[in-house]
Amino acid sequence: MPKQELEQQQMLRVKNTTGNSHREGPVEEKEDEEMSKSALVAFRVKEEEIERKKIEVREKMQAQMGRVQEETRRLAEIREELEGMADPMRKEVAAVRKKIDTANRELKPLGYNCQKKEKEYREALEAFNEKNKEKAQLITKLMELVSESERLRMKKLEELSKNIESLH
Repeated sequence: MPKQELEQQQMLRVKNTTGNSHREGPVEEKEDEEMSKSALVAFRVKEEEIERKKIEVREKMQAQMGRVQEETRRLAEIREELEGMADPMRKEVAAVRKKIDTANRELKPLGYNCQKKEKEYREALEAFNEKNKEKAQLITKLMELVSESERLRMKKLEELSKNIESLH
């Protein structure tokens, strides 16, 4: 009702301003009044259409916002699930990598020590083999000397034995 009253007041103002500017006859006034009414009716129709469209847009927007909120919630749940799945694996991988790094740090001096000991072993083995070879040579020399000594003693004994026999 207040909207209709406002429109009627506007129509009266339009009439007063047009009617006062120049004196027109009753026919022209009626035409002006009808034009004003039809303009107001058209204006009301447009206003109602705009209002309907505003309501439609608002409803669509609220529906879309509801979908967006639902999708946001679902995405948050999916992200939580992914983080939950990745987190234990990441910790285990990090722990294994840390152990590998520790093993590498421990292996380095052990490898160096092993190489050093292998070198010492080769050197000691070479020295051992040299001494063993030298010993074998000395034993051979000793055997030759003992054999020569025995041969010479046997020879001497034989000579002495001949000398004794020749004395008889």
